[in-house]
Amino acid sequence: MLKDHLQNLAERLRLQKLDAIVLGPSPDLQYLAGLSLFDDERFKGLVVLSDGRMFSIVPRLYREQMETVLGPECPECLWDDSEGFLEKVTAVWKDFGLQGKVVAVNDGIRAVDLIDLERSVPGTRFVNGHPVVEAMRLVKSPEEMELLRKAARIADEAFTALLPFIRPGVREGEVARKLEDLLVEKGADGLSFTTIVASGPNGSNPHYMGSGRVLSEGDPVVIDFGCTYRGYCSDTTRTVFVGRASEEDRAIYRVVLEANLAGEAAVRAGATAQDVDRATRSVIEKAGYGEYFINRTGHGIGVAVHEAPYIMEGNLQELGKGMAFSVEPGIYIPGRLGIRIEDIVLVTDKGGEPLSAFPKDLAIV
Repeated sequence: MLKDHLQNLAERLRLQKLDAIVLGPSPDLQYLAGLSLFDDERFKGLVVLSDGRMFSIVPRLYREQMETVLGPECPECLWDDSEGFLEKVTAVWKDFGLQGKVVAVNDGIRAVDLIDLERSVPGTRFVNGHPVVEAMRLVKSPEEMELLRKAARIADEAFTALLPFIRPGVREGEVARKLEDLLVEKGADGLSFTTIVASGPNGSNPHYMGSGRVLSEGDPVVIDFGCTYRGYCSDTTRTVFVGRASEEDRAIYRVVLEANLAGEAAVRAGATAQDVDRATRSVIEKAGYGEYFINRTGHGIGVAVHEAPYIMEGNLQELGKGMAFSVEPGIYIPGRLGIRIEDIVLVTDKGGEPLSAFPKDLAIV
């Protein structure tokens, strides 16, 4: 699969009249070469040319890892901390004939390093290479679909095991740490993002990063979590209630659930990303909570937890079989509460396949 990815990349570079692409530590590099590098300040990565050749840029600290993954047939541009990367990269630039060429750069390269590189290889025109690989990652292969399904199953199992732990007197951070431990226990390789546990009024902040509030009777608790399995991500959100739920909270929950189901029902090959967003948003607007639905309906997922396609108003991208993305409508009332329900949905011949099997009916724990 990785060999096919690299050949596909070289062909895309030729079609877009790009001579090469520089890939720093990123989901792109993991997708294309199976290479997951520690993200520090050292300049490193893989350069792929449109003719299929490639070479790695290797700080000596990472030489063994790069050689193990890329193999001896991939030439190295090796540099030491004491000398920096510019002189060595300038030399290999000449060796591969990249002077005066058009070279794409992905988002794994730091802006400060690119500025220095531009000064060292004058005449080379650097352009944004993010869309090149993003387009490749958009449609998942059957193997990738299975990895996404497995990551979702692990998340379901972990969340099921978490529920007895959620009770009054427990802090948000304790719930998050317990869930993260359970994800690994159930088979995850790691987390796809930092777990969000937002109770009571904290739930009105969709990406709440606190941890200190103590759960109380009657709290809605937004739990947004995900894991990685063999490089592929899951992303699920459920909102549960501690002990009881007021009638008003139940009514808001029903609106969000209806919006979630409407969005999933709108998923099919040939629909647009905007169609799915409008399906969820119309439900919430009709119920009178439109001003409190402040996020897009969803985002793509794969080797990165956020990637194309983005499910939002104005995105007329046509959905196709093999695309995977979240459907996550929410209502966020400042100082009061937040309620969000999120599933990853895979586009198939039959429509949308939600990858989480965990129930979405209102749960009191």
